[in-house]
Amino acid sequence: MRHDAIVIGGSFAGLSAATYIARATRSVAVIDAGAPRNRFAEASHGFLAQDGNRPAAILDAARAQVAAYPKVTIVAGRAIQAARAGSGFSVTLQGGEVLESERLVLAYGVSDDLPAIPGIAERWGKSVLHCPYCHGFEFAGQRLAVLATMPMSAHHAMLIAQWGPTTLLLNEAVTPEQHELEELERRGVAVETARVEALEGEGTTLRGIRLVDGRTVAADAMFLGPRVRMNSDIAQQLGCAMEEGPGGPIVRTDELKMTSVQGVFAAGDIARGMHSVTFACADGVMAGVALHRSLVF
Repeated sequence: MRHDAIVIGGSFAGLSAATYIARATRSVAVIDAGAPRNRFAEASHGFLAQDGNRPAAILDAARAQVAAYPKVTIVAGRAIQAARAGSGFSVTLQGGEVLESERLVLAYGVSDDLPAIPGIAERWGKSVLHCPYCHGFEFAGQRLAVLATMPMSAHHAMLIAQWGPTTLLLNEAVTPEQHELEELERRGVAVETARVEALEGEGTTLRGIRLVDGRTVAADAMFLGPRVRMNSDIAQQLGCAMEEGPGGPIVRTDELKMTSVQGVFAAGDIARGMHSVTFACADGVMAGVALHRSLVF
């Protein structure tokens, strides 16, 4: 069966794109690998009318609503290859099935590459966090830390200090400039130069960050900006232009979320530097509308 559109990725960006394509009475297949990036978080915050709800519950409801449209097909699986096929595209699934469409939306998201420090992985999305706007309110006024992972980490610590007393852990990863050190001091951010050895605390809670010299920095939450990697190389297979984002490469798109390849749109975390559920949904809406318009005009 040839669809008007295939959406690769069934999380917030992909489902938003599929909704608008379906509401334009076009046929759309959504390929969903079932591993959304925010599956580690117990609650999603800052998303209008869904504040505090579980990401999985939001996605379950969204998927059911999208699937109710008569020209929507939800395909559980992983897309591993995409290529030109006549005037459109073919997409091959891991199991060998091939789908075809006139247009594509790439919304397969990214995964976080966390520092290899004991205690980080099991606390990710709970007491080890990335976005203060998504999770900072829940730790406001508590003891906060920022683990340096990139040159922007000093700026990250200055921002986090708005939520509570903050320590920047350089962890031998960065060396702030003198003007940054002065600004950190002005904002009351403590700077710790010793390397981090492990995180401590019961279960997924955080109570302290142990340094290699034996000292412990008290902390209830730690923020870090991880490097990210795309969950697929399909954009590269298709020849989409890339650019460097804050945490890694992203797909270059125009204001309508069109990539450099005609007929291929990209939305969500793979196509922007700043990440949140709201941004992902907005990108998906734009991609869906622009895709439909490209079929009409």
